[in-house]
Amino acid sequence: MDCVLGCALALAWALPDETSRPADRFLARLSRTDNLWVPALWWYEVANALTMAQRRERLAEVDRRRIIQLYSMLPIRTDTFLDTETVWRWQSLAQEYTLSAYDAAYLELALRRGLGLATLDQRLSTAARRAGIKVIRP
Repeated sequence: MDCVLGCALALAWALPDETSRPADRFLARLSRTDNLWVPALWWYEVANALTMAQRRERLAEVDRRRIIQLYSMLPIRTDTFLDTETVWRWQSLAQEYTLSAYDAAYLELALRRGLGLATLDQRLSTAARRAGIKVIRP
């Protein structure tokens, strides 16, 4: 199952106070042949979430290192394609579906690659369905 991986879903595997049985089931279903596509932005979002969680004492250093190790073992593929046309598409999608430009990056990646979208974000799920993208519920 190749799909675009939303940040909130990945963080539900990582942050102790954001655990989710559906997210854990999704993780358990992954195989070595699956590809979890993420926009480059995903790594910034993850790094920021882990930094803020540690700063707020929601996460110990040992746990942060464990989480980074977990992500390194997952079949995450980073899409680094970026040009002015891509930025324009993010803005257009954000406007059309009332999303942030950040969330529109996930939507654009799913559309461009013809992939489903695995996310816990309800607004992004709704936008994806409206755009004709299969939403993979964890």
